[in-house]
Amino acid sequence: MSHSETEKIQEKLNPDWKKAFNQYETVISSGTEAMRIKATIKLAHLSKHVPENILVTAIPILAELLSNEPSNNSSQPVQEAAVYCLKCIACRDESGLVVAIGQSGAIQSILRLLPHSDNGFERVMIKCLWVLVNFGNRNREIVAMNGLEIIINMLNLRTDGTRRYLLEILSALTLLREVRRVLISLGGVRFLVEAARCGSMLSRERACQAIGLLGVVRRARRMLVELGVIPVLVELFRDGDSTTKFVAGNSLGVISAHIDYIRPVAQAGAIPLYAELLRGSDPIGKEIAEDVFCILAVAEENAVEIAEQSVGILREGDDAAKAAAADVLWDLSGYKHPVSVVQNSGAIPLLVELLRDGNSEVREKVSGAIAQLSYDGADRVALANAGIIPLLIELLHNDSVELTDNAAEALINFSEDPEHCDRISEAIDIPSFQNMHNRLIQNHASDENMVRSLRRMSIEQLTWDPNLV
Repeated sequence: MSHSETEKIQEKLNPDWKKAFNQYETVISSGTEAMRIKATIKLAHLSKHVPENILVTAIPILAELLSNEPSNNSSQPVQEAAVYCLKCIACRDESGLVVAIGQSGAIQSILRLLPHSDNGFERVMIKCLWVLVNFGNRNREIVAMNGLEIIINMLNLRTDGTRRYLLEILSALTLLREVRRVLISLGGVRFLVEAARCGSMLSRERACQAIGLLGVVRRARRMLVELGVIPVLVELFRDGDSTTKFVAGNSLGVISAHIDYIRPVAQAGAIPLYAELLRGSDPIGKEIAEDVFCILAVAEENAVEIAEQSVGILREGDDAAKAAAADVLWDLSGYKHPVSVVQNSGAIPLLVELLRDGNSEVREKVSGAIAQLSYDGADRVALANAGIIPLLIELLHNDSVELTDNAAEALINFSEDPEHCDRISEAIDIPSFQNMHNRLIQNHASDENMVRSLRRMSIEQLTWDPNLV
């Protein structure tokens, strides 16, 4: 092997990147169009291997190629090569490079060229923007400020393969509050729902998050429902990864926070999915499920299904899931439906069993549910038949303040019921029972005083005090 051949092999293995970049600069400044295109495409293909400091220096040159306003289409091939190269550089997913592209002015140039480009050039620019908004929050702000309407207008026109990229660009932009504020007026909400339906799971999750934030506003919530967002969110809730399930479950809960949407959310199959969150190990998922169940349970049909799911967890779930299910039943027992949802579900014998044999967290949650159930006459009968009274009396001596308080509260309700008062006579002299009884009397008196105070204010003060009008 000759000396010159050895040098060529060595150069391929360990290229002199600074020298190569100087050659690129020379070609861009004085080479023919064909040479500039070839050199730029070669830089794009080598961008995975070029040192970051060299690429940072190349980015302003590429941005300059885009900033030139061509008198005809002769510059378009060079600009297309420059956009392609920027996209390849951004795909390295290194923050310094992505930031440098955003600071170079390239994004503004791409957005200026985008509405006037042919299909091939347009596709390259859309892909470049897609990469840039995925990897940089500042880049999202630049695109939102200069190109949100362009993206939405293109979504109104495009049905080809670029549509998915446009939807994913939009989902990234809706992470910004400023974008969400103007999305309705620009007619972009329907595209947000579409972005939650298709595309990569990351993009769909972003769209789902934006839907939840938009849905807090009543007008936007109604529009989202009319656009079919409920089945879209349920699908994401069912098929997404763990993070996506949390986001979808939370957004669906926001949408359900209106009486007109409580049943449609349940009818779409959401309740078993929230029950799965209760069964899961993540506390965030359990909290989301409990909160949404409180909303959905306003409708009796939903409450019945929620109670059935909770009973299944009481039978088969782990201790954390049982505690969460007991918490849900505690909430359900406070709703005034025509029938006793909790009793009809068969939960009461299970609750009594768990109060006797469960761990401390489960027993505390169960005791709260039983205390709440004891306010209803039919539920008191079911609790008494399940053997709750001796167990509650025993718990008055427990070391847990929450257990003794809940037991005492339930026993007080039994003591005020002529059918059961004789059975709790031995509890009346126990200090924890007496303390709770006194507290309840004070709370009742305080509530009455507040009602009287509000009544006096409405009758007397509101007629003359200008500060209250």
